[in-house]
This record gives sequence, C-alpha cells and structure tokens, in this order.
Amino acid sequence: MSKSYQVVGIGNAIVDVLTKAEDAFLDRMGIQKGIMQLVEQERGELLYDAMENRVQGAGGSVANTLAGIGNLGLSTAFIGRVREDELGRYYADAMVEDGTDFVNPPVVGGELPTSRSMIFVSPDGERSMNTYLGISAELGPEDVSDDVAGSAQILFLEGYLYDKPKGKEAFERAAKLCRAGGGKAGIALSDPFCVDRHREDFRRLVKELDFVIGNEHEWESLYETDLSAALEQAAAESGLIVCTRSGSDVVLVRGDEEQVVPVTRVTPVDATGAGDQFAAGFLYGLATGRDLATCGRMGCVAAAEVIGHFGARPEANLQDLFKAEGLI
Repeated sequence: MSKSYQVVGIGNAIVDVLTKAEDAFLDRMGIQKGIMQLVEQERGELLYDAMENRVQGAGGSVANTLAGIGNLGLSTAFIGRVREDELGRYYADAMVEDGTDFVNPPVVGGELPTSRSMIFVSPDGERSMNTYLGISAELGPEDVSDDVAGSAQILFLEGYLYDKPKGKEAFERAAKLCRAGGGKAGIALSDPFCVDRHREDFRRLVKELDFVIGNEHEWESLYETDLSAALEQAAAESGLIVCTRSGSDVVLVRGDEEQVVPVTRVTPVDATGAGDQFAAGFLYGLATGRDLATCGRMGCVAAAEVIGHFGARPEANLQDLFKAEGLI
C-alpha cells in the first residue's frame, strides 16, 4: 500500500513569539533561563506585552520538525489544534506555506485562544520559553483521523502531549493506527521536566515504540542514572534510540549496532529548534532508508543550520547542505 504521508507529526500547535532579552531582564521578570516553563493566560499576556520587536512564527516542537522534513521534500501532515482566531489562522496558513498539510481546521468558537510561546533569546543564544498552552492542550482522540495516522510511513509524537489526559489518548490512538497500517511510530522526550512528570509512561513507550529521540539530560532523567547506564538500559528495551548532546557526539543504538556521530561545534546565534531540526534530518534519513550513521549526520547538519540564525525553522535548502556534505 502506498503511504499518503511519509511523515505525520502530532503535537502542540504553538505560535512562537521571539524577542532578544538581556539576562537582567529575565531576572527582573522571574523567567528561568534556558528552559521551557508553562504559564497561565494572565502571565502569558503580561510577558507578551513586555516583549519588544517581536518576531512571530509557527512553532511547537514536532511542527518545527515537520517544517524541516518538508524543506527536504517529503510529504508531511500535522495533527494539532488551533482556534479560529487571528493567531490560529496565521498558524494554519504558515504550516501549509512550509509544505505541511494542517489536517484539522481551526476550531470555530473554541473556549481557549490559540497557544503561544514567548521566547526570550539571550545574547549567548540560550532561549527561555514561556508557553501558554491554550487550545492546543485540548487535542484529543477525536482530532486523530484514521486516514492520516493510518497512512503514515513514520509517525512522530511530542512528549509534551502527555501533560493532558486527552493528549495522551490522542497520542496512543495515533500510534496504534500508524503501526496497524505498517508504519513506524516514535517519540521525542521533549524535556527533562516533562520526563520527570511522566517517567512511568515514557519508560513504557520506550519498550513499545519503534524509536525514541532524547538529549542526554532527558535520558538521565528517564532512568534516574548516569548517561552510559541510561543508554544501556534504553538500548536493551527499545528498537532504536538516539541521544543528542549539545555540541558533543550523537549516539545512535539499534539492536547490536551503535553509531557515534561527531558534531562540528557551532556558536549558536539562537539555539531554538536545534533538537527539532536534528529530528528532521534524522527522520528524513530514516524515511528514505539511509543507514544509521547517515541518519545521525543528516540530523547534525540540519541542527547546525538552524542554530546559525534567529528562529526555529530552516532558512537554507537542507538538500543542498546534505549534498555539500556528500550525504545525498
């Protein structure tokens, strides 16, 4: 059976609002540097109003990954939820412009507004994210179409969805449909705090899903041990595991095969989206049948591109970059 989508993502549909900010501003506003914090509507509005020279873009971790995969020419779709409001229409249009089908129309008369993340980028390129989840957190199993999830060659899930019971149900339904249709389903662990909140569920998913992508802190948090012990345990339990380490070698393990992919260190202009674009390059390799080392190298090239500019989505043609590196 031919797949109608090579990669389908399911996750939070969030409008990213970026601005540059000094560390002193972060301290003054009580913003914890370098992590993602969930905020309530009132706090979200306060931070939004405090931002100068805002730059807006369609975001959300998995949606950013899909934009990268779309840049590479694969067919992609996104399962997410926005409201029929200004930001929601903007989001849906921006996804389509990036070459990804936004399969759920904006919700008319939704109770909550479209989700947004206020991202403050420090002079050292670190980003501090303050996310108001809004309507995207209401994503539920009824938003997952049989056709879309069931026809995915690869389904990529966002760990953050586990923060709401309905999101968890949507996620599990999508994974079941994808795998029943002969596709592969995998997850990004999202962040160490997310892992802390859902450790039991995530440990189960490592065993059940086809691939799991996380950074060193997320893997350590998942197994509550040091990195090498954590990866050894994960490798014994999962089909394929990927561990990124900012600026250090990437480790990929599938069965008895282990690949260590060296990383060329780049001074980040803005670290937003590094993990998301690593996933894009990696999944492109996986979808097109490349070997493990090549998948890892593709991820590293895509990540290096995105941290070289402001914003979480690629600006260069990634296929050209892959060709320059002899990857395609």
